[in-house]
Parts: sequence; structure tokens; C-alpha cells
Amino acid sequence: MLMRLLLLSNSTAPGRRYLEHATDALAETLDGVRRLVFVPFALADHDAYTAKAAEALAAFGVEVTGAHQGDPIALLDAAQAVFVGGGNTFRLLRELYARELLAPIRDRVARGTVYIGSSAGTNVACPSIRTTNDMPIVQPPSFDASGLVPFQINPHYLDPVEGDAHMGETREERILQFLEENDVPVLGMREGTWLRREDSSLTLGGVEAGARLFRRDEKPVEIESGADLSALLETVGRFR
Repeated sequence: MLMRLLLLSNSTAPGRRYLEHATDALAETLDGVRRLVFVPFALADHDAYTAKAAEALAAFGVEVTGAHQGDPIALLDAAQAVFVGGGNTFRLLRELYARELLAPIRDRVARGTVYIGSSAGTNVACPSIRTTNDMPIVQPPSFDASGLVPFQINPHYLDPVEGDAHMGETREERILQFLEENDVPVLGMREGTWLRREDSSLTLGGVEAGARLFRRDEKPVEIESGADLSALLETVGRFR
């Protein structure tokens, strides 16, 4: 079956409604989808978050049901797509483990169910959540995630600002520290960007800001929107 993923760096762009900046990418990804399961566990209010997603996706003719609103396995079996929303990555992953949903989602996506993730939902599509920006407000049983792509992503990537008075680590420094301990590529996705996977094809989309690709012992490389990143799907990473 064709594996189809849409991994958004963010769900809301300045001056736009929820998901509005990715309308075209969503329309293409959701073509033929009539039922979608929304995974709201990255936020505390599951009902309100699901309602927000349902309102945004109504324009695509998609019926949205929250994963908390019934037997999630039965809901996944009846749907053509699953959308894992953003919020706190640690809370999201803890709930996916507690509800035993990681393996079923991975299995359904491998068999053709469309996967959409935004921010935290993009993080959990990676082998691990170790490149999230979030504070660990809860402790999941493991940092291991679904591995729908074999490399790491850092959503909401921010470039270093020359002359900034902030004395904490920049995003670049944190990723380089990750690479001191782990040998797996990290794609820093700036706001307004997304990845689309169509089986063995992987493309960066979105605004012109693009992304930065980090590899161990190499200088970061600028990636332009529209770039073919299919080679990243052959990644073999090593974690400590």
C-alpha cells in the first residue's frame, strides 16, 4: 500500500485561521478521504480540540471523530485518515502509550491510512521525540515514537538571531548537542513548512523559508521549499 504522510511544522500561521496556511496541501492529501480520526491528546481539552479540527476540515468534506470518542481501534479501522494534533509532545506520547495506539497507528498507516501530523503530531512520526521543543510536563514510558519516517524533525525551527540578548541555547545549538550523542539526521522545519511523503517520495513544501538539514560532523545545509528529500527515507540512525 502507498504510505501517505503530511507532516506540518505548525498548525496556525500569523494572521491565518487554524490550518489555513496549508489548505492546498491538505486538499491534495485528503483527496478521497471521508472519515478521519483526530488524536487530541497533546492538549488537555480533548472535546474542544476535536471540535476545532472538525470545523477546519469540514471544508474538505471530511467527517472528524476524536480518538477519545469511542473505541479508537474501531475508529481507525473505519477511517481513511488519522490526524495527530499539536500541543505538548510528552503528554501526547504518554497518552499514545497509555492507550496502546502507537503500534495500531503505525500498522494502519503502513496499510494505506493517511497520516497528518502538526507540531507534536509531527514529532511522534519520527523514531523518537528527542528533538521536540517542548517542556517534559509528564513522563512517557519511552521517548520512542512511531518511526513513520526514519529521521528526526524539529518543528517550529528558529534561526539564530545575531545580537539577541537571550543567553540560552539557540535551536541550532540544541540540535548540534543532540547530534553529539546521536547519529541521525535532523530536519529543522521553519514555520509554514511541511513534508509530504508518498511512499518512497519525500518533498518539502510550504513557504519560501524552507528548512535546515543537520547531520553529525557536517555543516547545516539550507533546504528550499520544493526540494526532493527522498534520500532521507533511507536513513539508518543510531541513538544513545
